[in-house]
Amino acid sequence: MLKVQGKSLVVFRVIPAVDIKGGKVVRLVQGKRDMIRLELENPLEVAKMWVKKGARVLHVIDLDGAFEGKLFHEDVILKIANIVETQVGGGIRDFKIAERLLDAGVKRVIFGTLAVRDVKSVKNFAKIYPNRVMIAIDSRKDNVFIEGWIKKTELKPIEVAKLYEDCDVSLLYTNIDVEGLVSGVEIEKIREIVESTSLPVYVAGGISSLDDVRAIKKCGARGVIIGSALYTGKVKIEELLGEEE
Repeated sequence: MLKVQGKSLVVFRVIPAVDIKGGKVVRLVQGKRDMIRLELENPLEVAKMWVKKGARVLHVIDLDGAFEGKLFHEDVILKIANIVETQVGGGIRDFKIAERLLDAGVKRVIFGTLAVRDVKSVKNFAKIYPNRVMIAIDSRKDNVFIEGWIKKTELKPIEVAKLYEDCDVSLLYTNIDVEGLVSGVEIEKIREIVESTSLPVYVAGGISSLDDVRAIKKCGARGVIIGSALYTGKVKIEELLGEEE
């Protein structure tokens, strides 16, 4: 949050996704590890490309880490974090690793599985690192999924959001049902999660147009994470960045 003449200014961000699997940038369909829509070599060069085009923040996910429960691509992640503000997720299920990433320059770490399984410890960690923790709320058929979007929980997205209402964290709401399909967003579900909490909410899943981004912004979300629509050329980052404040 910026301040102008003593007043707070809420910032909206358009954040390109850099998902890494097997050392390459990939786009998966609905997070399914074998349904690869696109592959690009050299994640660092891809990151530099988005920065050159004007991105101020990148969303970097270690997909191998998400599936296997441990970080696989720490070296390249830290190289990306050295050139731009970066939020990192995927298999961060150890607080020592999270601490190492933050101390090495990563701006925010994303907890998904751990945020459900060990709420108390994640909240304690967030107290040590205020505003540097993001809670992933990954929803399929209105239930939260963990372990690389494989394991269903009985929790609803709003329930997870409320668990962290008293923390200095941000939320990342991903609608798995439309993730990677570039088919448009389910705006009512987004509005519901944004209106349920005072925490800043970022949104991913299904974003396919400038109109989608504008609708999400109108709901009160703090930003969007966009992957497939950018990589397939359906939208241009230059036009989306015009929505930033």
